[in-house]
Amino acid sequence: MQWTKKEKAAEEIQGSKVGIEAYGDNFWDSEGVLLNDYLPKGTTMNGQYYANLLVQAREAVVQKRRGKLSRGVLFLQDNASVHTARVSRQALKDTGFLEIDHPPYSPDLAPSDYFLFFPI
Repeated sequence: MQWTKKEKAAEEIQGSKVGIEAYGDNFWDSEGVLLNDYLPKGTTMNGQYYANLLVQAREAVVQKRRGKLSRGVLFLQDNASVHTARVSRQALKDTGFLEIDHPPYSPDLAPSDYFLFFPI
């Protein structure tokens, strides 16, 4: 494709639809994926939805990683508003997971940048 005029390029971009929009959460450990969740169309991610996911993640640990919950589960999340909502904070406390501090605006790579997405 060759663009000859700036205006033509803008027209083509405005008229095209690219891909689909989806939001997903993944809960995983060093052994693999524990839980995948994709936000249903028309649903908003909020503190209550995320709190429910934490309960599901705990159940996934109980079912898929027998004995690990009693040894302590370290949990890392960023500081997104759904993660810091009161209902989410309480749900995380109720799971018994031990939260690892993640500094805001940290330049560190997420652990998933190292090995998670290859097996998926």
